[in-house]
Amino acid sequence: MNKPYHILALAGCLTLAACTGENLLNDTSITKPETSFKVPEMTIINGELMIKLKPETTSLVETSFRSRSRVQGRSGVKNIDNTLLSLNTFKFERVFPVDARNEEKTREAGMHRWYVVRFDENMDIEKAYAQLAAHPEIETVQYSHAILRGYVPAKATIVSESAMRTYSGRETEAVFNDPQLSQQWGYINYGDQSVVAPSIQGADVGCAQAWKKCAGDNSIIVAVLDEGIMYDHEDLRENMWVNEGEVWYSKEDNDGNGYAGDVYGYNFVKNTGVITYDDMNDTGHGTHVAGTIAAVNNNGIGVCGVAGGSGKGDGVKIMSCQIFAGNYGVSLYNEARAIKYAADNGAVILQCSWGYNSALANPMEFIPGPGSDDEWIKTYPLEKEALDYFIKNAGSPNGVIEGGLAIFASGNEAAGQSSYPAAYHEYISVGSTSADGTPSNFTNYGTDVTISAPGGDSDYHKGSHGKVLSTVPENGKSGYGFMEGTSMACPHVSGVAALGLSYAVQQNRHFKASEFRQMMEESCAPVESYFTDTKFYWSRYEFYGEVSLQSMEPTTYRNKMGFGIINAATLLSKIENGGVEMKVPNMYVEIDNSSKIDFARYFKDGAKFAYTCEIENEAIATIAMNGTVATISGKTTGIVNALVRLNDGRAQNFVITVRKKAGSNGWL
Repeated sequence: MNKPYHILALAGCLTLAACTGENLLNDTSITKPETSFKVPEMTIINGELMIKLKPETTSLVETSFRSRSRVQGRSGVKNIDNTLLSLNTFKFERVFPVDARNEEKTREAGMHRWYVVRFDENMDIEKAYAQLAAHPEIETVQYSHAILRGYVPAKATIVSESAMRTYSGRETEAVFNDPQLSQQWGYINYGDQSVVAPSIQGADVGCAQAWKKCAGDNSIIVAVLDEGIMYDHEDLRENMWVNEGEVWYSKEDNDGNGYAGDVYGYNFVKNTGVITYDDMNDTGHGTHVAGTIAAVNNNGIGVCGVAGGSGKGDGVKIMSCQIFAGNYGVSLYNEARAIKYAADNGAVILQCSWGYNSALANPMEFIPGPGSDDEWIKTYPLEKEALDYFIKNAGSPNGVIEGGLAIFASGNEAAGQSSYPAAYHEYISVGSTSADGTPSNFTNYGTDVTISAPGGDSDYHKGSHGKVLSTVPENGKSGYGFMEGTSMACPHVSGVAALGLSYAVQQNRHFKASEFRQMMEESCAPVESYFTDTKFYWSRYEFYGEVSLQSMEPTTYRNKMGFGIINAATLLSKIENGGVEMKVPNMYVEIDNSSKIDFARYFKDGAKFAYTCEIENEAIATIAMNGTVATISGKTTGIVNALVRLNDGRAQNFVITVRKKAGSNGWL
């Protein structure tokens, strides 16, 4: 099969699957396999280990670094330094750079205790591991490994420019004028009966009805961990996240988040703010994924995104967290940095079309990955902690969502268990369905799959119409193409989640991440109704160079495709009566500085009204209104009450705290 997006350590794929709708994630009748997973030796990076210091040791290291000129190869703790010296260590540094705005959360999560140790590559890595693990000052030692593709996914089938700029002739149910929307059957499936394996009307994510209520909101940010996104693509650039104040190609970290020049995100492969997408070995995978989530809608060109807006600058924003570049991938600690970067810079959805191979994958074709929660956590503790950080710290108690959603592809190995990290119960594992609503022949399935969505199946639906159409780079220019895989299903789910959060913004609703996830699960339609007969398809096995007739039995997938195919219209209906009303947050500001707040975000239909704001003591702070936006300026330290009032009579109280400027130890 040519669908999977695998890597030796991580296997990438985006798929969605459907189930009966009952909670099967706690089904104890099926147990995960007993395995003894080890990181493949060929991926382990010589001369590099990651360690997590004990809290008291961390304090000693930080004191040492503050009290003297920092020596890159030493910790300042004698026992550890003796080992570092014997290993010819040349760098000892924190995994996660200091970001003053988020340092308090970093320390609360214990992320500041992770350090990377780089030493002589000729040293025996296992011996070095054992020496460091023997230190009582060190809590955890972890091998670092290269996140490499096990095989390269097939590049997109390119659609000609002339075809992308002309209407297909089919009327769409949506109002958008993007010429190829009618080919995006994952959004609106009309049912094509003219082919041998017909598609089925309604086997989609329900955009036709959902878009009548909402098409996106530019306050919602989705972080795409993948190949670099073509940030200047004609159908994406308007919806790219932009880190204001940073400068392209700059080596200066203007916003102090620890990353220089991160305008559209960050290239964690090459440790630069410059996102790349035009290497001859790039596949366009990241750009394709991004287009499904947020290609600009109603701009008269190309394709649509599930949450791409209505053509009024209201699409959700895409942040590029690049973990693949050409033939190269990130190291494990840079993958963890990418996850934390997303949370710290405003993303509330983590879009991950990658993962380790399923433990039940055919070992003749794949390197099986972890088979249980314990195996995964024990082998990759830093990865787990980074994802925990995102789940807990993305979003805001004062925003539309408190916590983050980590959405992973389940995998493309046609295995009876999802890959990790997708399989972990706190994340959303996405299975893939084809244009007739049945499971794609390549999708992983099992009781640890959460949700399904359209990912294509060209072995069954012959030709490009069986794949997913989206944005891709084409020889350095804006292009469009077809791909398939759970990698394509995953962004359908991320897009629906982003669309739901966009609607929540408009409805002035606030959710905890766990509540929102439950609503997503309850917004799925089971796939069993589509799978009435054995599904036959011709499949080309490139490994053997053979073509053979295959079959898929419905009983194999029953209750193993998650809660079903997600439906955006159903989710939006649930949002209207879910969660709680958003409240104006308490504000913090520095002396002789200012902060802005858009009050329209905290009242239903807030943009339609005029606002006034009163403050008890203007000696502490002042407020200046410009439309719905208030600029709060700090005058002297203190706490003061404020009141915001709409011209329809609604009002909310909030508190302003003015503090001195941040010192060297953290924000404010």
